[in-house]
Amino acid sequence: MVEYEAVIGLEVHAELETRSKMFCPCPVVDSTVAKPNTSVCPVCSGMPGVLPVVNRKAVEYALRVALALECEIAGTSIFARKNYFYPDLPKGYQISQYEQPLARNGRLLILTSQGERLVRIRRVHMEEDTGKLTHIAKDGPEGSRIPTHSLVDLNRAGVPLLEIVTEPDLHTAEEVRAYAVSLRSVLRYLGVNSGDMQKGVLRIEPNVSVRLLGSDKLGTRVEIKNLNSFRSLERSVDYEINRQIESLEKGIAVQQQTLGWDIEHEVTVPQRIKEGEDDYRYFPEPDLPPLVLESEWIEQIKSALPELPAARLHRFQMQYGLNVYNAGVLIAEQAVADYFEQAAASAEGASAKVVANWIIGELFSLLNQSGISIENSPVTPSMLADVVKMAVSNEVNNNTAKSVLAEMFSTGRLAADIVNERGLRQISDSRWIADLVAQVLATHPDEVRSFQTGKENVARWLFGQVMRSAKGKANPQVIQAELDRQLKEVKPNG
Repeated sequence: MVEYEAVIGLEVHAELETRSKMFCPCPVVDSTVAKPNTSVCPVCSGMPGVLPVVNRKAVEYALRVALALECEIAGTSIFARKNYFYPDLPKGYQISQYEQPLARNGRLLILTSQGERLVRIRRVHMEEDTGKLTHIAKDGPEGSRIPTHSLVDLNRAGVPLLEIVTEPDLHTAEEVRAYAVSLRSVLRYLGVNSGDMQKGVLRIEPNVSVRLLGSDKLGTRVEIKNLNSFRSLERSVDYEINRQIESLEKGIAVQQQTLGWDIEHEVTVPQRIKEGEDDYRYFPEPDLPPLVLESEWIEQIKSALPELPAARLHRFQMQYGLNVYNAGVLIAEQAVADYFEQAAASAEGASAKVVANWIIGELFSLLNQSGISIENSPVTPSMLADVVKMAVSNEVNNNTAKSVLAEMFSTGRLAADIVNERGLRQISDSRWIADLVAQVLATHPDEVRSFQTGKENVARWLFGQVMRSAKGKANPQVIQAELDRQLKEVKPNG
């Protein structure tokens, strides 16, 4: 049987969260809510005779990313004109970088089900974003829609955009998703991009090809454009791999082209024949001088980088003894990782592993149900630590602690106040529990006989009866030990 291997590289476009655009002073606005064409000037609308000026803050943000990805930084880089026509590209060309980009030869460590993988970064370069088109259609026959015209909004035109291009190092849809998740996390840690993919500030374009397993010859690649969710990314790549394999098995050559992703039908759809680099007719931007960076400034930016996700992942494993899965969940969002460290520091007597389990399990469940981010959680790290300490010290049992946390989340009250007001403290008095167990056994002689004849599962039912009699306040460990002791000694009545 012939086996195939997918070869995938990714292009990621990330808007940089500067206050103004890449080459003009127009403010960057949220194009999903701002009134169309209100943040536009002669520069970003492509009027003749105007001159672009590079946004220093955008360069700084781009350097943060390139340095975090361990790239080689170019002391001198060149802006170029990338010539192609789109209705939402007002100048008729895009200012980008090509032959001499800002940075090259980086890498990003990703975590997959097969372990850690190192993905090579080919280049990181700056450019400007395009505008936004809204297509208008009218109802046609049999429920169809007939396009009538398109509206253009230039608020996004000229917004600083960073393009991050990998080498073709990825081979599965899972790896592609893992890379995108890891890169998004890095961008958010650096504070240069919100990662809000639904708003289009982070867009991913996989280049997918397949070849015979073991071959070193690359197949014909296609590019899937402007994916703005991890789900669409993973599903479109998986679909395209299978589509290309089916074509090759039928003897049909794969055509190099640009594809879109039809979310409703979950298929790729052709958009246009893929351009090559020569078709863009790159040449140096005549209105911008070479971008020359001082080494001292680069070092200042590098020294100010925060602890990045990969480093935090390994530290959480070493410092707190977390497994790689829990550490990965916690470091994926900087706010979650910060919350965990604050809670762990406050939870004296409780291990960091226990704190991590409470966050990943109970707190995440409450946050997801309410649609609240951890930054806005009504339960602060110290409040969570309080309820964890109560559970670990057996001041309350685990089930009670969970109900207390839920009430804290809905009311913002402290754990101690809830426990005191409702009388929820766990009782560990061995004499009181022994009397309770004896009463239950005396009340249920038939079940005791069943246990003594070998039906050991009856013990679980008797345990539940004791807990019910104690109204959930008794220490389960003490109950279990006392129940085991008395069941060995008690004689059935009659």
